[in-house]
Amino acid sequence: DVQLVESGGGSVQPGGSLRLSCAASGYSNGMSCMGWFRQAPGKEREWVSAINSGGGTTYYADSVKGRLTISRGNAKNTVYLQMNSLKPEDTAVYYCVRDSDWGQGTQVTVS
Repeated sequence: DVQLVESGGGSVQPGGSLRLSCAASGYSNGMSCMGWFRQAPGKEREWVSAINSGGGTTYYADSVKGRLTISRGNAKNTVYLQMNSLKPEDTAVYYCVRDSDWGQGTQVTVS
């Protein structure tokens, strides 16, 4: 079975940093574009960032551009989201996505 497992969430003060990880397993179709979404309490889920299969092209929502950095691990089946200069409005559950598969989410709280 395919699986996406996120880790690295937690609580941090405004201006702090966190690094989220997402490990993909069980896929037989090679590398694929992967990304992150987030959902804050009472709000709709929103797209945050994406990275192409090779890791050379990245995309960001305007709200996080310049503060969050997406990258792939050497094995390409792991994706990271380095989060710097965090703001209270970044508080949300962050989900890793590949194809139509979603991870279970990891909570990020900035306060």
